[in-house]
Amino acid sequence: EGRQKIMDLKNIIAAIALSAAVIVLYGLFFAPTQEEIDNLSQNENKKEEIINNMDAPSIEENVPDNVISRDDAIKESSRIFFENEFIKGSISLTGGAIDDLELKIYNQTLDSKDKIQLLNPISTNKGYTFNTGWATKSGIETPNSKTVWKIDGSNKLTTNNPIKIYFENNSGIRFERIISIDEKYLFNIRQVLINKSEKSIKFYPYAIINRNNLPSDLTDFYILHEGYTLISDEKLEEVDYDDVIEKKYSSEGTSGMLIQGDKYWMTSIIPEQGRKFRFDLDYKDKYRASYIDLKGYETRSNSVVEHSVNSLIGAKEINQINRYKEELKIEKLDLIVNYGVLYFIIVPMHKILSYFFNFTGNYGYAIILLTILVRIVFFPLNQYSMKSMGKMKSLGPEIENLKSRFKDDKQQLQKEMMKLYKVNGVNPASSCFPILIQIPIFFSLYKLLLLDLAMRHSPFIWVWQDLSAKDPLTIFNLFGLLPFGVPSFLEIGLLPVLMGSSMWLQMKLSPQPSGSDDMQKMQKKIFMFMPLFLTVILAPFAAGLILYWVCTNILTIIQQYIINKSITVKS
Repeated sequence: EGRQKIMDLKNIIAAIALSAAVIVLYGLFFAPTQEEIDNLSQNENKKEEIINNMDAPSIEENVPDNVISRDDAIKESSRIFFENEFIKGSISLTGGAIDDLELKIYNQTLDSKDKIQLLNPISTNKGYTFNTGWATKSGIETPNSKTVWKIDGSNKLTTNNPIKIYFENNSGIRFERIISIDEKYLFNIRQVLINKSEKSIKFYPYAIINRNNLPSDLTDFYILHEGYTLISDEKLEEVDYDDVIEKKYSSEGTSGMLIQGDKYWMTSIIPEQGRKFRFDLDYKDKYRASYIDLKGYETRSNSVVEHSVNSLIGAKEINQINRYKEELKIEKLDLIVNYGVLYFIIVPMHKILSYFFNFTGNYGYAIILLTILVRIVFFPLNQYSMKSMGKMKSLGPEIENLKSRFKDDKQQLQKEMMKLYKVNGVNPASSCFPILIQIPIFFSLYKLLLLDLAMRHSPFIWVWQDLSAKDPLTIFNLFGLLPFGVPSFLEIGLLPVLMGSSMWLQMKLSPQPSGSDDMQKMQKKIFMFMPLFLTVILAPFAAGLILYWVCTNILTIIQQYIINKSITVKS
């Protein structure tokens, strides 16, 4: 007992020493130097300088303070209506903003027939708009949120029928917008400025996204970025909504884009590539994301200038975004769907999952086939690991015998155990390696299920009609057989229960902690409660992910059972 206490004390000292070593090594090799801290401070100052840069004028957008209903707001002004196979909406002729956009093929909830209304007039509670314009330091009147635009030609915007609106100020400057849409979500706004005055005036084209409030379905989960993504040249910066409230953000470049992304939906500003521009993010009573061309256009008397801005407004459909990436020749456009550091795993996994879906017509079956494929790929590693685990389980009685023989001599016990492992070709650490390798696969699939819009409202069988949502059943009312609901924290569905049960059976087939000391008793209790703990923790996760885990456990159980039956142990 005294020797055991000395060993425990040694372990504590070793842990403290290791922790101290980590802190020291971090300080020596990884902690920022004073020079780096100073550079960081200088970079922050540069950002402030960019924001306050007076080379380009500020963008003035006056918006109403009163909040009215969506229907009333749309009726307040004359409108140009647009529609294609996937979206429909309208453009307000007062201000010229695209402030009414509905996604025709996406319902708000699984059982609802109401469609997703992505953009809304700024005078509503869910105000969310996209607009373009010209800024100048000359004092000349430019179009603003109260400007009434006139229609030149057709008043219906369709895929093959662009529309033109115009406004002419008292100084003889005519502003035109030619707006077109493709068959999906791409808007192109070509701004034409005709200077009929006697003056030379410099104008700076801009685009702006205004949003009153955050989306009601904001995930606010660390693994998923929702907010802004600024891509300028080689720089990429992700800015959460909370960050914008705290301070302004700005970024300059000659290529790139600004993305405002929710979990499944997006708006964006894609400037003309090759011209110097600035992106700005700020918050003052509303969230504002803007772009301004820093080079500007010097317009002489009787001259005409043009400038185009693209905007993707719609659903984050991965395959469609990849097509836009090729069409628009923007290298990082696919980052609209935020895969993070697991990009290199998620992209091929998405292609495989899409292939299986096209083959089966059902994402649940596609996930099962993907699980089988992952098990086949990792079969050699899993086979080696499970053989080792099976032998470890079979060696349990031998290990107990050694512990009783050498209970007072820990060093000799370790030597004898190593001899036993060597004779039987067992590596106790080998079972961990395949598990560690598969952790990125698990998280990649989780992120894919979380981000892939195709999974939203995608049915499997029976009650599982949305694989991106949690299992709708709960064990506490016998999976819906009893006529009452339960609190959300008790909603533990059938798939999580199957996952926990299969995990318990899998652990029974694996080697268990042996011995009678306090540490091993604690390990036994942890192993016993681990399946229950994970069942409760993972119950709110996407049903598709739990389905993957259940299939993985079942295949593991079958493989481990066959291996255990074939193992013989040498004493």
